[in-house]
Amino acid sequence: MAAHAPKEEPTVVPELPRGRRYLITGGAGFLGSALARKLLHDGNEVVVLDDFSRGKRRRLPDNVQVIQGDIRDPLDVANALAGMECVVHMAYLQGTQTFYAEPRQVLDVAIRGMLNLLGGCEQWGVTEMLLVSSSEAYQVASVVPTPETTALTVPDPLNPRYSYGGGKIACEIMANAWFRTGVLVRLIIARPHNIIGPDMGREHVVPEFCLRLNRLVREHRDGTIPFPIQGTGQETRSFCYVDDCTDQLALLLRKAEGLGIYHVGAEDERTIDQVANTVAAIYNREIKVIPGALPKGSPPRRLPDTSKIRALGYQPRVAFGEAIKATAEWYQAHG
Repeated sequence: MAAHAPKEEPTVVPELPRGRRYLITGGAGFLGSALARKLLHDGNEVVVLDDFSRGKRRRLPDNVQVIQGDIRDPLDVANALAGMECVVHMAYLQGTQTFYAEPRQVLDVAIRGMLNLLGGCEQWGVTEMLLVSSSEAYQVASVVPTPETTALTVPDPLNPRYSYGGGKIACEIMANAWFRTGVLVRLIIARPHNIIGPDMGREHVVPEFCLRLNRLVREHRDGTIPFPIQGTGQETRSFCYVDDCTDQLALLLRKAEGLGIYHVGAEDERTIDQVANTVAAIYNREIKVIPGALPKGSPPRRLPDTSKIRALGYQPRVAFGEAIKATAEWYQAHG
């Protein structure tokens, strides 16, 4: 492999034209399919690489080219990258329960997938990447609201939870190394924070609450419903609706620096107790939150500082209550 001269400074990229060719890895997932629809709407061509172990073909519009393949297979990845101008890397194992249950699989997809993708980019001359990382890279942030400059940590390598965040950290470091040695000329790292919406799977707090209520409203025909949760209920998260998320990702593809890290999400902190009661209100029921044990390593607060992406011109469109309503109503109908 030829050596590449290290880069000195990131470059500022002007807003890019429409009509580009994007590969989205993991593009049949909740977020990947939403971004595919957004990019198509904006006049681009989109190719999706997904093994459909978790992704759903029904999420994808007919005018997306679909390649069924595994991010861990270098030939699948190289074939998908041929002719692309930019790759959006989303292929990963999601869900809090997955972190604990399948840490080896999480890391296998993270590390082998990233190596294959970077190798394929070098092979085919694909020089632009949007790497979708995660707020889990921070674990317990030292500053709230948390800026992008906050240190990334793995507090306890023996806790399988950190397979997810640790894999994301490794992917960020690897992509930066390939940027610094000239394989990538533009690298955007996005760290989404608690994106919600219809058809987002089952292993996240809002759909878990909805599915729990689907069962509990049948068991408790009237009166207040006892509603068990993990933790005290005073832990916090900041939720962002999927359409606002894809607006932010598309904005980054148009306007972000040649090398930049950006939060994607909403600067709107809510307690888990408040989330549970907001979901229950969609069901027209009252609940009594029953605190429970919190999984080891779960952060007590999570709130992104979104000033950096707002400086690019982003403004949220969907309020917290609307986001919960749209998500909960889908799970009422499909749970």
